[in-house]
Amino acid sequence: MTGTTLDDYTDRYARRVRGMTASEIRALFAVASRPEVVSLAGGAPYIAALPLDAVGEMLGRLGSEHGATTLQYGIGQGTPELRERICEVMSLSGIDAGCGASPEDVVVTVGGQQALDLVARLFLDPGDVVLAEGPTYVGALGVFQAAQAQVVHVAMDDDGLVPEALEAAIAEQARAGRRVKFLYTIPTYQNPTGVTLTEERRERVLDICERAGLLVVEDDPYGQLGFEGDAPAPLRARRRDGVFYLSTFSKTFAPGLRVGWILAPHAVRDKLVIASEAQILCPSGYAQAAVSTYLSTMPWRQQLKVYREVYRERRDALLDAMADLMPAGTTWTTPAGGLFVWATLPDGLDSKAMMPRAINARVAYVPGTGFYADGSGSGNMRLNFSFPSPERIREGVRRLAGVMEQDIAMRRVFGAVGGPGGRRGRAGSDAPGPDLA
Repeated sequence: MTGTTLDDYTDRYARRVRGMTASEIRALFAVASRPEVVSLAGGAPYIAALPLDAVGEMLGRLGSEHGATTLQYGIGQGTPELRERICEVMSLSGIDAGCGASPEDVVVTVGGQQALDLVARLFLDPGDVVLAEGPTYVGALGVFQAAQAQVVHVAMDDDGLVPEALEAAIAEQARAGRRVKFLYTIPTYQNPTGVTLTEERRERVLDICERAGLLVVEDDPYGQLGFEGDAPAPLRARRRDGVFYLSTFSKTFAPGLRVGWILAPHAVRDKLVIASEAQILCPSGYAQAAVSTYLSTMPWRQQLKVYREVYRERRDALLDAMADLMPAGTTWTTPAGGLFVWATLPDGLDSKAMMPRAINARVAYVPGTGFYADGSGSGNMRLNFSFPSPERIREGVRRLAGVMEQDIAMRRVFGAVGGPGGRRGRAGSDAPGPDLA
């Protein structure tokens, strides 16, 4: 016997399990949830901003008065009532009947995460390539990894995905004989950077993908959480063919209900439903009824305005604190909506190596490495502003700045601390990427 393992099932796992790794964010939750830690890490919405008494009464009635229906099995596509309400919600962003949006083409999912997984199940074979912004949503990376696909990152700047970099990535993969299945993008208030793809670039990105025969998977959890006017219309509002639109009520209502959706090209809808039924049989009838009733009986449009005001105040608190307290050489994005700021550290600092010292100082963030398929991004961190109060945000930045100052001082005396802390660059490249600041 040459070695031992704590897992007696190692040699029995499917091949696709071998590359699975824990999410950088999920691994932080246990520590970041301690009351003494100021968490700038997770992406939790501020649920206390909801009218919780009214929501609680609504949920109680769904059980006591309608339990025979809401607690029963349902259909795999989701209830017609909720799919109609979803179309009403999408119409606020310009995705309406005029561009082919119909309740018949909506598939209700268990949050946005299952929506991603369903698209991956339908389109990705082992070895296929997915193009994605660099950096991108860590949950999407997990889904694509489980599908045994290869993620190739496309560079971003302050205006979002760079069209020229997208064209170059498509051409490079074609020369290498690799099969690119789709572009995965979060064009509005992107996670983790907070940047928004400009109006002009949206059309160019769609044109590039259309010429290349490339599907587009548009993930839009944050589009209705803008602080500075309306966001540009989603990609799906501009093109109906080849664009899959994914969203969720986790950021605009309640993540605990786990209700999301896909608006898919008509020909694909049935396959999505079949794949969903194989996974979960049907989405929760109770959760769907809760969302439908909320959208039908409560002032949800006004609630969106409440969230926008709360998050604008907290974004400003984070940006002001960073301007006042962060060490020289630190740069960051200025999001016009969403939940996140993306920070670039002074040269030489490593956000992953610095994490234990930050936790010891009772502050948490997400290292940038979690948002790249190849572990790039050690010179970056994602900071969340939606959940802590403005006062806690400032205190968290004060603690974090202190940790960074200590690491800078240690580098001056001893050299590199915890390994090289390179700038955020494109995955697979030694060249630094755009500053995003």
